[in-house]
Amino acid sequence: MLPEPRPIRPLPDLVHAARRGGFHAEVGFRIDEARSGRGVCTVSGTVERRHLNINEVVHGGVYATILDTAMGGSVVSLLAEGETTATTSLYVEFLRAARRGDTLTARGEVLRRGRHIAFAEGNLFDGEGRRLSQARGTWYIWSGDASRARPDARKGVATRK
Repeated sequence: MLPEPRPIRPLPDLVHAARRGGFHAEVGFRIDEARSGRGVCTVSGTVERRHLNINEVVHGGVYATILDTAMGGSVVSLLAEGETTATTSLYVEFLRAARRGDTLTARGEVLRRGRHIAFAEGNLFDGEGRRLSQARGTWYIWSGDASRARPDARKGVATRK
């Protein structure tokens, strides 16, 4: 049995992590370094045709992507050297629709960071300042000194060394 995949260790500096790109960059969103910092991350972009669903409004997956990026970025900004994180749950509420040409801005903020779990919230706004969506989520944090899980020969389950 193969071990479960772990995310690649992100750089603890949010600015450098943002420059690594990723899915959010592929869909046209950028981390706003000037409006991001410890425990807070802002992501923005302009709605293009590719972001629309069949009803000609922004697809819900776009909202989820920009919010996950902002909230995850806020968690990344609090990681210590050697730690890594990944989203474990994401709950998104869709309040209003955005259309082609609108500017979207998501702001994520860590509510609480524990040893292995972080809780974050996010809000998505249009260029007029109207809230389009709100979200909450949790992120698992692997510590820098944690060893990889190994199968327990007796029970066939993963354990930590």
